Amino acid sequence: MCGILAVFGCVDNSQAKRSRIIELSRRLRHRGPDWSGLHCHQDCYLAHQRLAIVDPASGDQPLYNEDKSVVVTVNGEIYNHNQLKEKLNSHQFRTGSDCEVIAHLYEEYGEDFVDMLDGMFSFVLLDTRDKSFIAARDAIGITPLYIGWGLDGSVWFASEMKALSDDCERFMSFLPGHIYSSKQGEIRRWYNPPWYLEKIPSTPYDPKVLRETFEKACFKPCALALAVFKRLMTDVPFGVLLSGGLDSSLVAAVAARYLAYSEAACQWGSQLHTFCVGLKGSPDLKAAREVADYIGTRHHEFHFTVQEGIDALEEVIYHIETYDVTTIRASTPMFLMSRKIKSLGVKMVLSGEGSDEIFGGYLYFHKAPNKEEFHEETSRKIKALHLYDCLRANKSTSAWGLEARVPFLDKEFINVAMSIDPEWKMIRPDLGRIEKWVLRNAFDDDQKPYLPKHILYRQKEQFSDGVGYSWIDAIIYLHILYRQKEQFSDGVGYSWIDGLKDHAEKQVTDTMLMNASFIYPENTPTTKEGYYYRTIFEKFFPKNAARSTVPGGPSVACSTAKAVEWDAAWAKNPDPSGRAALGVHASAYEETIDANAMDLIKSPSRKIQKGIEEKTATA
Repeated sequence: MCGILAVFGCVDNSQAKRSRIIELSRRLRHRGPDWSGLHCHQDCYLAHQRLAIVDPASGDQPLYNEDKSVVVTVNGEIYNHNQLKEKLNSHQFRTGSDCEVIAHLYEEYGEDFVDMLDGMFSFVLLDTRDKSFIAARDAIGITPLYIGWGLDGSVWFASEMKALSDDCERFMSFLPGHIYSSKQGEIRRWYNPPWYLEKIPSTPYDPKVLRETFEKACFKPCALALAVFKRLMTDVPFGVLLSGGLDSSLVAAVAARYLAYSEAACQWGSQLHTFCVGLKGSPDLKAAREVADYIGTRHHEFHFTVQEGIDALEEVIYHIETYDVTTIRASTPMFLMSRKIKSLGVKMVLSGEGSDEIFGGYLYFHKAPNKEEFHEETSRKIKALHLYDCLRANKSTSAWGLEARVPFLDKEFINVAMSIDPEWKMIRPDLGRIEKWVLRNAFDDDQKPYLPKHILYRQKEQFSDGVGYSWIDAIIYLHILYRQKEQFSDGVGYSWIDGLKDHAEKQVTDTMLMNASFIYPENTPTTKEGYYYRTIFEKFFPKNAARSTVPGGPSVACSTAKAVEWDAAWAKNPDPSGRAALGVHASAYEETIDANAMDLIKSPSRKIQKGIEEKTATA
């Protein structure tokens, strides 16, 4: 990931203003420690902090067209840049950067080219011929972007809030899938897939189509394969974040299978590196090691202590720019792991974010009343990813100059997955369909297995042994309790969350929490942990505009506010953590037992099967 900053229409264009832009751009240097660039044109400034992933030698930014009349600063990767260059054979390219194609596409097609880009990106482009400019963000918001306005009428764009919060009177998160045009003076949506309008799809489920779209659906001569394979586009060392859960395990398995066919293997070898973090003895470490051994990766296991995590909290909140409780819990281990990974010389990793939103993998989806509401909720969850999982994955890694790529959020893959009749995604214990069954089934290959069946059909183990339940009860009642965005905050060892709560208890008094609504009337914290995080956030970002960038509202097990209506009991005690849905999962599991669905779930692990049998026997 790189860091970008752009300012247009400054009243002051003196040397002092240039120095101020450079100073603010330095606040983003953690995102791009490899090089800095700045282009000035009258009262317009485009700054860049580069993390060199593709063409490290000549791809410094800002980038230009042939006569330098078009200037662009970009954060991201354009995976189909080679195919796009074939359409621009009359243009001359100065570098091997994948992002240079943006300047030439603008020259050729004007402002209506953004939907041609396949990748993750935020960019700002200046046309010096008329001083017009555009800014755009990728479809889902994998890369961050903020827009702000100064009192002097200037318009600002930045990868992170910290680069514009001091100099802008108002600022906000730039919406994913949108483009700003100075000519039109408005922000409009360029990304318009059928699922965005939440219309109910009816395409029959085809596991082969889903699998091939994820791994290798495109084999044109100059094309990189889609989803996982295309994200192996790199000129630097890379790896995969592997927690041992379904999503990260599939990403690692597919990457390991196709790595040998990629150009990256010629430079860095055909053995994939995988990385996992956790408290010693945590479930994720054990599960990740098992997957790594099966697919044959070179696995790196990192440990941290609760105290080390607590000590990092202020730094984490400064970098991720949120006070959302579950995001902070999950970001802290990821932040610590990213530092370790970068110390090994690795600059890019693949990660498994997005699957739970697309396939309805969260616990509360058990209560979806029908396929229509199931699909509408997945659509809402995808639209909100930029505020939660994408924010965490990007900023936690970028804090140390590490780039995270997310294959599940590939545009083509999302279109295929979201076109499936949601009846197939519904959780149906009577039919043996557990969470994300359509994804598990698509990769269930007896001839050439991606993963062992007990891993492919494993439901996420959320708690460490120290949580106070026996192994059997933990499996039966708690095995998918927390959402994917907390994969690092629960699988790393549940004492991590308990440690955070204990620490907050010592920092926040009962009286402070009682008066929270007077101190923080917007998104009032309801727990001492939430209050503690809010005080840290406000220290770094005290403006009203900053606190408004963080979402709020009722949630159960990380649902949207709309899904809280699915169960009357949830409305009485909304809680964003998975604990609020304990009863949901217990009842769903009992339904499975009553239907004798043990025989329908393919090859469960011996421990899980034994637990089911013992629980049934004592019922």
